[in-house]
Amino acid sequence: MNAPETRIALPAIGEAFAGGFFAGLIESGGSRFAIIMSPAGEGRHRDTEWNGHSLETVEGALSYCDGRANTKAMAEAGSEVAKWALGRRIADREDWYIPALDELELVYRNLKPTAKENACYARAGINLHAVPPTLPYTRTEPGQTTAAAFQAGGEQAIEPGYYWSSTQDAGDSGWAWGQYFGNGDQGHVHKSNEYPALLVRRELIQ
Repeated sequence: MNAPETRIALPAIGEAFAGGFFAGLIESGGSRFAIIMSPAGEGRHRDTEWNGHSLETVEGALSYCDGRANTKAMAEAGSEVAKWALGRRIADREDWYIPALDELELVYRNLKPTAKENACYARAGINLHAVPPTLPYTRTEPGQTTAAAFQAGGEQAIEPGYYWSSTQDAGDSGWAWGQYFGNGDQGHVHKSNEYPALLVRRELIQ
């Protein structure tokens, strides 16, 4: 006999939900999860290196869709920003983490702060874990979010710039993936660079 599905009523993109703001759906390990963006000022870390000065491989931080597992692996390897993430308590919840690349892409796609044209380069916009899966960006899609609080100048708006994902580059231990919240460019960037990090959490939907 199959176990009953868990179903949760979902708000519109950008509306308050489960300790933060609803940013879209991701599929991971056969389950669907709502990705929750943390509130501004509480879940955003200043510019920092990905893992201090270490360029060593972080075993267990290669997932494109499970940022919590990545973040735990980063913390075990000594990453200060990962330890900060796992230690945050926001809205009485302690399960915040640095998003994996596809989770971070989902946040950009649905909460894009500006009306700037998107980068149309390499894999930018391809998200096989999004629900539904998405294709590469066009110049105009996605457009600026319709959630007013997340539009440029809004109280929850994500400042344009590169943000770390918790996904390490599988081909070179000195690099990790980031997402640019200006035009959506996705790139592998050297771990010694300093970028901010956003926190998300996930809520099981089914």
